[in-house]
Amino acid sequence: MAEKMRAMVLTKLAPIETRPLKLMSIDRPVAKGRNELMIEIEACGVCRSNLHLIEGDWKRFGAPSHLPVVPGHEVVGVVKQVGSGVKKIKVGDRVGIQPLFSSCLQCEYCTTGKENLCESAEITGETVQGGYAEYISALEEFVTPIPDNLDSEHAAPLFCPGITAYKAVKASEPAAGRTVGIFGIGGVGHLAIQIAKMQGARVIAMSRAKKHLDLSKKLGADNVIVYQDSQGQFLKNLKKEEGGLLDSAIVFAPSDKVIDTAIKSVKKGGTIVLGVLGNVSDFPTFEEKIVKGSVIGTMKDMAELVSLASSSGLKVVIETHKLEEANEVLARLKKSQVEARAVLVP
Repeated sequence: MAEKMRAMVLTKLAPIETRPLKLMSIDRPVAKGRNELMIEIEACGVCRSNLHLIEGDWKRFGAPSHLPVVPGHEVVGVVKQVGSGVKKIKVGDRVGIQPLFSSCLQCEYCTTGKENLCESAEITGETVQGGYAEYISALEEFVTPIPDNLDSEHAAPLFCPGITAYKAVKASEPAAGRTVGIFGIGGVGHLAIQIAKMQGARVIAMSRAKKHLDLSKKLGADNVIVYQDSQGQFLKNLKKEEGGLLDSAIVFAPSDKVIDTAIKSVKKGGTIVLGVLGNVSDFPTFEEKIVKGSVIGTMKDMAELVSLASSSGLKVVIETHKLEEANEVLARLKKSQVEARAVLVP
């Protein structure tokens, strides 16, 4: 008989207020494949996309691919069992798992270092069982070792908001003498501020919430500007505060209006990076601006980020909760009551 574990299981898509995640005893995974690992989870971050998944917003994208499913895709834990073909990871190693659970490793994307775009990608907590549990299976090629100086609770968010921020900042081409605006300061944005500063850029944080603007200042933002629904007034304030427009902008706020404002906040020929789903309307074609999409990251990106976090003192702002509190945490996240990142500890 299979050994059991505790997990928060989604059996039916429903509003988070109805507490759709149920604490259950389910079969514990085993490392049955040659390159498989069985990991005891020490921490799993709580992501807004988990909320979208649970409430059915991702149905049009085919997620979740099946029910029941265990959500959660930013996971850190200790390897307890390895498959017969595992070579680089050993029992006792601490590793992290990001949303990209696996890819085919053979297509044009995988063979050119863009495996995050693979058409056959499996997504942790959506197409395979995720991290709202005590144990999880993983593949050797898609885990990242965690250095001893990063504790599991603070390392877990590196594997979604961290990699999302890192990839988006890279796409914005930050450098000394360039000004980067970050729209939306939360689990992702608070890390993007720090990463962009490490590249020498002048960083401007935009948010409606005073608590997020205050956090931005603490984390090193060079300036903070209150986001306003009046686009004209916001742009006027930006020009007054900064003496002109931005070289690039990164959007983490899921709003078409914010995206439009970010595009108008950037100089001609500048770059706008979208780290969220949204629509671009009334695009200023003759200003030669570039709009880029950005989604999670590759395994190379993930390794670079963990190394950076280990060596730079990157501050990951978290609050920790018990596994069984997942519904309550997600409900608070829905109301924007989580300052930066919530982490579940089994």
